[in-house]
Amino acid sequence: MRLRILILTLFLGTSFFAKAQLDQLMPVPKSVEATKGKFRIGNKFIASIREKAPSRADEGVKRFLQRLDGRTGLNIADYPDKIHFPVDGLNVWLRRGAELKLHEDESYSIKITASRIMVEAETDFGALHSLETLLQLLSVDDEGYYFPACNIEDAPRFPWRGLLIDVCRHWQPVDVIKRNLDGMSAMKLNVFHWHLSEDQGFRIESKTFPMLHKMGSNGNFYTQEQVRDILAYADARGIRVVPEFDIPGHATAWFVGHPELASAPGPYEIEKGFGVFDPALNPASETTYKFLEQFLGEMCQLFPDQYFHIGGDENNGKQWDKNPEVQQLKKDKGLKDNHAVQAYFNTRLLEMLTENGKRMVGWDEILQTEMPKNIVIQSWRGKEALVKAANEGYDVMLSNGYYIDLSRSTAKHYLNDPLPSDLNLNKGAKAHVLGGEATMWAELVSFETIDSRIWPRTCAIAERFWSPESVKDVDDMYRRIGKVSQNLEELGLLHIKNPDMLLRRMLGSNNIQALKVMISAIGPLQGYKRHGQGIKYSTDLPLTRLPDIAIPDPEFPRKFAKLVNAHLEKPDEMRGLIIANWLNLFKNNHRELEGLAKQSPRVKELLPLSGQLQALSIAGVGLLDMLAEGKADATRKAAYKSMIDNAKKPFLECEILIVPSIEAMWKAVYE
Repeated sequence: MRLRILILTLFLGTSFFAKAQLDQLMPVPKSVEATKGKFRIGNKFIASIREKAPSRADEGVKRFLQRLDGRTGLNIADYPDKIHFPVDGLNVWLRRGAELKLHEDESYSIKITASRIMVEAETDFGALHSLETLLQLLSVDDEGYYFPACNIEDAPRFPWRGLLIDVCRHWQPVDVIKRNLDGMSAMKLNVFHWHLSEDQGFRIESKTFPMLHKMGSNGNFYTQEQVRDILAYADARGIRVVPEFDIPGHATAWFVGHPELASAPGPYEIEKGFGVFDPALNPASETTYKFLEQFLGEMCQLFPDQYFHIGGDENNGKQWDKNPEVQQLKKDKGLKDNHAVQAYFNTRLLEMLTENGKRMVGWDEILQTEMPKNIVIQSWRGKEALVKAANEGYDVMLSNGYYIDLSRSTAKHYLNDPLPSDLNLNKGAKAHVLGGEATMWAELVSFETIDSRIWPRTCAIAERFWSPESVKDVDDMYRRIGKVSQNLEELGLLHIKNPDMLLRRMLGSNNIQALKVMISAIGPLQGYKRHGQGIKYSTDLPLTRLPDIAIPDPEFPRKFAKLVNAHLEKPDEMRGLIIANWLNLFKNNHRELEGLAKQSPRVKELLPLSGQLQALSIAGVGLLDMLAEGKADATRKAAYKSMIDNAKKPFLECEILIVPSIEAMWKAVYE
C-alpha cells in the first residue's frame, strides 16, 4: 500500500524547479526571447531601484527579495540599494508612480544577461508585474539557483482583470482577503470586487447609520479602520478595490436595522438560507433616497476608486407589485413595468454617485434604454448582454463563464474569452470590452475552503485576461498551472494545505492516506447541483463534509483520462499495466476505508461512494484484460455497464471523475 501511495504522489506531483523556467510562465507574456547565459544567484545578490522611486515599488522589491530568499535560503539582503544604479544584480528602472485607476500603464520589459537583470517599466505597476515574472523564472541546476538569460516584453490584454469575493453569505475575515490579494498580485489581477451586502449580512461599519452593521451582520463586519488597512494593502500591490452594495434586491440585511427602507412592513431577520428573496428597497419613498444619499456619500469617501458597484441583480419585484406607493409611482412617472421602476431607481442612484465623482457599475439587469452611457455593465447571465451593451456604447466586462463557485473545470474557464475574434460586435464596440472578473460567491465556502475554490483555477482565468488571445492551449495551461499553484503557497494561501487538514479532522487521526487515495478520483458536484441533493444549506452549517474537502478539477482524473485515451488509441503493454495498477489501488483502498470506518462514523458515511469506486475499478480491470486479449466477454457486458451507470450517480454531493474513462473502455470493448 505504501509503495502505491508513493507512486500516486509521484504521478500527481510536479517538481518545483525542473529546468530553465522560460516555458513555465503564467500568465504568458506578450513575447519571450531566450538568449545565451545564466544569471547566477548567491547570498550577495543585490537589487537597485531608482533613487526616488515611489514607495509602492520600493516595498515591492523588498517583498521580492524576501520571497526569493525564502525559496533559495541564501540569506539575501531584504532591502533594495537606492544609491548605486546599475548594479551587478537586479536593477529596476521606472519612470513614475502609477495612479490607481483604470487604463493605467502596466507594461514592463525584462532583460537578463549573465551579469545583471534590467527591468524597465513606465509605472510601478509594471515594475510589480515584472517582479512576479522574475520569481516564476527562478531556476536551478547542479550549480545552484539562477535566472535564465532572456528578453521579455509584456503588457496586459485587458485593463480590468478582477476577482469578486462575496463576504456576505459566509463571512471572510481580514486575513482571507489579504492572502487572496497577494494571490491576485502574483497572477497580475488588478481589481478586487468586494461584495459587501446581501440578504445574509451587511459587512461594513457605517458611522452614519450604525444600525446597518450592528443589526445586519451578526457581529461579523469590517470596521472602517480595517477597510482602510485592506485598501492600503491592495494599493501597495497595484490592485483597485471596487465595493458592491447590492440594491434594490438582495437587501434583507439592510432592513433588520432599517425596516423603513423596505417595500413591505417588517420586522426583518437576517436570512440564513440562500436564493432569491422578496425584500427590496422602496423606490417610491423619498426616505429611501435621502438615506442612500447619506450612506453612499459616506462609502464614496471611504473607497477611493472611481468605480462603485450597485448590484441590481435578481430583484423579483414581488414586494413592488403589492406596494401601493410603487404602483402610484408607475402611474405618476409612466413606468410600464418593474424593469422601468428599477431603471428609475438606478437613475436616482446614478445622480448620487456622479455627485460623488463615481462611475456606476451594475450587473446586466441594470441595462435599460433609459440609462446613460457612462455606466459599466457586468455580464453574468450570458455574452448576449455583453454584446448588446457594447454595441450600444456601454463599457462592459464579462463574468459569465467565470463563476468559480460552481466547481467547473479549469479548461472551461480558460477557453471562455471576453473578446473572441468572432464576437459579433459593431465597429468600435471592441474598445468597450474592459475585461472580466472571476466571481467567488460564498454560499458553499468557508474561510477554510475558499482558497481551494479560487486557486489554482483563477490562475487560468488571470491568463485569459492578461495574455494574447492566441494563448489557449489547454494541455499547456495544465502543464504550467501545477507549479504556479505550488508557488502561491508561499503567500499563505491554503488551497493545497487545507484539504488534508480537513481530512485529518474528519478522521480524527493523521492516518489519512486511504482517504487521500479515494478523494483523488472524485470532485464536488458542478453547477448548482449540490443544492438539490437533500441538504438544505444555510449560514449555520459547517462546511467540512466531503464535497467541501474535494477540490474542483483535481489533477488525477485528468491525467488518468489522457493515459486511458492514449491506450485505447494505441494499446501498449506497459501503459495497460500502469492503468491496471491505478484501478487495483482504488479497488483495494475500499478495504482500507472499511477498517477506518470502524474508528469514525464520518468515514463510514463514505463507504457507499468508495464501494462505487471499487466496483468501477473492478469493471475497469476486467475491460483492460479484454482489450489486451482482443476478445469481449458477453457475459460481463451488462454487469459492467451497470457498475458504470451506478458510479455516475452523485453521492454525498460528489461525483466520481474517472467514470468517463472507464466508460470509454467499455465502449471500446463492446461497441
